[in-house]
Amino acid sequence: MASLDDLRDFYFQECDELLEAMAEGLRDMENSPDDHEAIHSVFRAVHSIKGGAGAFDLTVLVDFSHRFETLLDHIRAGRIHTNSELMSLLHRAGDHLSDLISAAKGVIPPIDAADPKIIAAMEASLPEGAAAPTTEPVPDFAPLTLSLAELTPIAPNAQTGEAAPATGNPALQRRIIRFAPHPALYRAGHDPALFMRALADLGQIAVTMHHGDLPPLDRYETGDAALAWEISLTSDATSHEVQGVFEFVEDLADITIRAANDAAAPQDDAPLHENPAKAAAQVISAPAPLPAIANTDATVTAPSTAAHPPATQDTAGLNVSKSVATIRVNLDRVDRLINLIGELVIKEAMLGQTIEGAGLPANSDIHKGLDGVRQLASEIQESVMAIRAQPLKSVFERMHRVIREASDATHKPVRLITEGEETEVDKTIIEKLVDPLTHMLRNSIDHGIEAPDARKAAQKHEEGVIRLSAAHRSGRIVIEVSDDGAGINRDKVRQIAEARGLVAPEAQLSTAEIDNLLFLPGFSSKDEISALSGRGVGLDVVRREIQSLGGRVTIQSTPGAGTSFTISLPLTLAVLQGMLVDVEGQTVVIPINAIVETIQPIPCKSTAREPIRAWCKIAVNWCRSWMRGSRSTCGTRFTISPIAS
Repeated sequence: MASLDDLRDFYFQECDELLEAMAEGLRDMENSPDDHEAIHSVFRAVHSIKGGAGAFDLTVLVDFSHRFETLLDHIRAGRIHTNSELMSLLHRAGDHLSDLISAAKGVIPPIDAADPKIIAAMEASLPEGAAAPTTEPVPDFAPLTLSLAELTPIAPNAQTGEAAPATGNPALQRRIIRFAPHPALYRAGHDPALFMRALADLGQIAVTMHHGDLPPLDRYETGDAALAWEISLTSDATSHEVQGVFEFVEDLADITIRAANDAAAPQDDAPLHENPAKAAAQVISAPAPLPAIANTDATVTAPSTAAHPPATQDTAGLNVSKSVATIRVNLDRVDRLINLIGELVIKEAMLGQTIEGAGLPANSDIHKGLDGVRQLASEIQESVMAIRAQPLKSVFERMHRVIREASDATHKPVRLITEGEETEVDKTIIEKLVDPLTHMLRNSIDHGIEAPDARKAAQKHEEGVIRLSAAHRSGRIVIEVSDDGAGINRDKVRQIAEARGLVAPEAQLSTAEIDNLLFLPGFSSKDEISALSGRGVGLDVVRREIQSLGGRVTIQSTPGAGTSFTISLPLTLAVLQGMLVDVEGQTVVIPINAIVETIQPIPCKSTAREPIRAWCKIAVNWCRSWMRGSRSTCGTRFTISPIAS
């Protein structure tokens, strides 16, 4: 059984996914204010975060998410119309919700209370007459005694044989609800019993559970949805209220609602199974008396989406699931597997060297077997590396907040456009990309994007645009950060560099060399220190961190049109390309990125042999020390040996 700490970790993992869905939904709302699905997506994310936080007694998080949820509820009900100011508030609320989750995790210092400015702004945005939301206190548990004598008498219906209230109230209406969940409903954490309870709050219900599609135990697959329910609801509730019970799971189940006396009901509302003898029935009755409210609703059918069809059966009678199963694995286990694959590649290379040294013919069975092992090792290596590959979407999502904060600090309206979010790269590289990209985006806003008045004068839109894109090119990952600002003022850059002694006044510098001055430590084009720049720390840190990842960064700029930074990185750091080197009978590996050039020593006199031998010994010792910390290598054979005269 999972411990409480394990459940908390799982909840915070779910929060990361929910925050991504919330951020994506907010951007969709910003682009399409009438996108109801985006509003529902944001509401569901905040609601799910609140529910989990309540289970772990995270009161600050529960209170803020409840207020956030209330504001979203008014928006989706059409009582509040979105505009730029409201969207800005929703983004700030989403950022603060993320901070509260990080504080609950322990990533940042604890937050004792939610931001009062954001709470006041949310309360001010509520419609007139709407009460400020308050968190409902969780009542202490107290056992209750159920008295059957107080129940409303239930008399059987002469026509249907089902239980019906004996009040004779003509305003009551009986509906038949067919509820057949898809596997996705259970994966999303929903419980069918909660829907039954919600219907019981509306009136009197009778529930029949059908399990005729339940396969034998030896054929049962975890995650299958083989149960269905038929619910008879007698209530004065409107069709909208009944349908609202299933509002958030309409695409996760087959749901049909119709009047019980509707003779023209569709065929889908027929009994769920041809063999009713297989069905087990359970009746749940709600004792609360129902008020008399006139109701003229007839039949309402909740739409079911074709994107989530019920599981079908193949010719063998086995359930076929179209969903993609996933499993969460500790990253340390993946790293250990990668290390073993690296050792396998090294052993395969050593075996190849031994076979080659034995002088066996190229068409021998041993060579053929070695080729097969080499191919399998390569395929296994690629498959294992794909496990570590993660999309850049998580990093790109965080950059939207960086843009918003920098835009507010500089009073420059800026919009971020992202491309290639699904581009996959090694998880280690993803974790180390956040700081360089943050520096570059802030630099683009502070130095590149002009003030609104200057953009007007240059016949540009007041809102600046920054593009963040990623793509695979030639076996590497290429990330580009470009803006439509004023570009690099190269004359000013050179003057600052000369004034600070970073370059000689008489030096002849090309355009690219002037641009690269921006990467020098201590260089800053800002005369005043601000929250974003002016201290000379920024692009030099970017280049140093990118180089530590085995990458490189370049600049391209056009005056008046903008600047583009391009980062080129390896797809992974777990496997390094290397060159096999034979030095005085010993084979070592030198990483490719550590080799500047290769040379063939010229014939030398005997007096020059000792320095070469000494250099070779130094190379051997260096390679040995490097190999102690390496993971895996591969490459081609290269021999260094002194040539005697």
